[in-house]
Amino acid sequence: MAIDFIVSDVIPASPDEIYAAWLDSETHTDMTGGAATASDQVGGSFTAWNDFIMGKNIALVANTHIVQSWRTTIFKDEEPDSNLEINLVPVSNGTEITLIHTNLPEHGMQYKQGWVDHYFNPMKAHFG
Repeated sequence: MAIDFIVSDVIPASPDEIYAAWLDSETHTDMTGGAATASDQVGGSFTAWNDFIMGKNIALVANTHIVQSWRTTIFKDEEPDSNLEINLVPVSNGTEITLIHTNLPEHGMQYKQGWVDHYFNPMKAHFG
């Protein structure tokens, strides 16, 4: 049975800053603390957290929306990629970032806290 969840937080940066950082190798690395390779093109591949995470860009809407196929090295070969939807909405103190993570394998609930620990908290430090 596939696992789905939604997690969100407010980051002290504009949507365009977060969007650009997510899709840029150097800035993605700086904002998370884990080495990343990124692409700002639909169909482009990416890696994050020292090749622990990998996938492709499925859809990009400048400064508001990113959809990616997503998997980690923990996924078994026969497990399909999960889907990650990133929504960026401006708010008074920055950007509300909402991640809709779907089609995760049975071990996928661990990634919900992982987004907080390895993305949201480092992003707040980076942009704050």
